[in-house]
Amino acid sequence: MISLKRIYTIAGLVILVVILCIVVFSTWYTVDESEQAVILTFGKVEEGITEPGLHLKLPWPIQSVKKLSKETFSLQFGYEEKEGKIKEFPDETKMITGDENIVLADLVVQWKITNPEKYLYNSDNPKEILYDATSASLRSIIGSSKIDDALTSGKAEIEAEVRDLLSTLIDKYDIGISILAVKLQDVELPNDKVRKAFTNVTDARETMNTKINEAKKYENKRKNEALGEKDALIATAEGDKAARIERARGDVAIFNKLYEEYRKNPNITRQRLVLETIEQVLPNTEIYIMNDDGNTLKYFPIRPLEKEKPKAQEQGSENNE
Repeated sequence: MISLKRIYTIAGLVILVVILCIVVFSTWYTVDESEQAVILTFGKVEEGITEPGLHLKLPWPIQSVKKLSKETFSLQFGYEEKEGKIKEFPDETKMITGDENIVLADLVVQWKITNPEKYLYNSDNPKEILYDATSASLRSIIGSSKIDDALTSGKAEIEAEVRDLLSTLIDKYDIGISILAVKLQDVELPNDKVRKAFTNVTDARETMNTKINEAKKYENKRKNEALGEKDALIATAEGDKAARIERARGDVAIFNKLYEEYRKNPNITRQRLVLETIEQVLPNTEIYIMNDDGNTLKYFPIRPLEKEKPKAQEQGSENNE
């Protein structure tokens, strides 16, 4: 029969072995590259561990380890995607724009844990705080924006403003996370009729902008053509001006030379000028100059006689043959 002392001895050894196992296995821990850890001493945060690898600590229950991921998380606001299926929450995404229109807006917030101590102990549920801050930021920015901006070209600006406001709120709450990016997924009208009407308005606006751009393009084309014609006319006028100036200078030079000759011998120069002028005025006129005393017959048909003389010479040569 086993004695009571032996039973106590065996139980003590078992307890000692268990304690030794706990000490051995709880004095070291590993941190993966995608993880970060926090060391707790009797529940109080001592330090944060971000370096991957094997680390040592005091055995449990003196010290314990809390591990958190360093990956980037995504918060889906207004919908939930699981296994390729999307579930929407329209009541959460319905909001009023600055010009008193209703839209449905959902977005994705990318965030990560940057301070494990604050993430674990500054709030009971940091994810819920992030969700509520996202909702407040989005509603605030949409509430101060026009519906046209929210549905068309103003999405990028709205995203930037939501990201700035959300980052400010998260920093104020001091829950140990950082906002990396905010992306609007869908901003649409609440029903098909309103959506179709707005689409028609948007198409009309796009058509108007297209026509305006075409008109401006045609205006610029015509303006450039007019400028080109103006430059061509100016260049032609400048050329004509230069030609006329040079022609006038030539005429002046000719006149000065004639004047010098005229001063040397006025009579000869005068006669030559008269003859040149007559030649220019009457280029095909036959002129005969006769020196007589005024008693000569004024009409003398020289040209018919000149024409008959060659004929008479031709007939005489024929008779001789």
